[in-house]
Amino acid sequence: MSNPLLNQSTFEKMRERHAGEAGWAAAGSQPAGTWAPPSGTPINDGPTTKYHGGVMTASGAASASLILFAMLLISAAVGWISVAEPQPGSLSFPMMAIVGAIVGFIAAIASAFKPLWSHILGPVYAVGQGLFVGAISKMYNAEYSGIVLQAVGTTLAVVGVMLFLYRTRVIRVNNRFRRIVIGATLGLAVFYLVSMVFSIFGANISFFTGSGSFGILFSLFVAGLAAFNLALDFDFIEQGEQMGLPRRMEWFAALGLLVTVVWLYLEILRLLAKLRDR
Repeated sequence: MSNPLLNQSTFEKMRERHAGEAGWAAAGSQPAGTWAPPSGTPINDGPTTKYHGGVMTASGAASASLILFAMLLISAAVGWISVAEPQPGSLSFPMMAIVGAIVGFIAAIASAFKPLWSHILGPVYAVGQGLFVGAISKMYNAEYSGIVLQAVGTTLAVVGVMLFLYRTRVIRVNNRFRRIVIGATLGLAVFYLVSMVFSIFGANISFFTGSGSFGILFSLFVAGLAAFNLALDFDFIEQGEQMGLPRRMEWFAALGLLVTVVWLYLEILRLLAKLRDR
């Protein structure tokens, strides 16, 4: 979930604000009445250590990501079990999964405007979206046996490949790359919103949901776009560590990565279903 609100200027502002709150090592933090040497007098206090003051690190973001993914998996298991079978061969989608999807969506949107709240919004998203992911996965698996295992394996493979390509700098995230990926993602979001509005009034835009060639190509495009968003998430983690963002931004980075992986998984699940329908 690359956040277009967090551009380079915003990074600088957050770093400057955090530097002023870093603690005793920050400028202007010397207590009143403390002796200060005359100007130009050399001082040797002995060996010094680098003061971090609670800054974001890649390892911290990885730890937060593992926690959120674990919460998502546990919640997904609950969502899977909650899918009822009122009649043989008929499954009922649970209401709590729908509520969970709505709550998760609200939490993700709120985190874009309040990144430092992500240590709270992240778990809310993981639990809420996990219920939905587990329930929808059970519905797909009932229709297409074994599709969930295939989707999970493909998703993990794509994440691993994208991480390798990013770390080896085969994919370089620059300003142009960011503009293209973020612009395409926002455009896709608008397209989905317009399609939803049309469906409310009875119009059905089925060319991207069908199992025809165009529908499959559309799903491939969306899954590819989700994969490129992973590169933005990796880049955000790397930049955040280099710029010394507040430690709570580790949770924002973890939440963004989780949102992208869930999106990628659902698109791969849909793509595999279309391929089986052909």
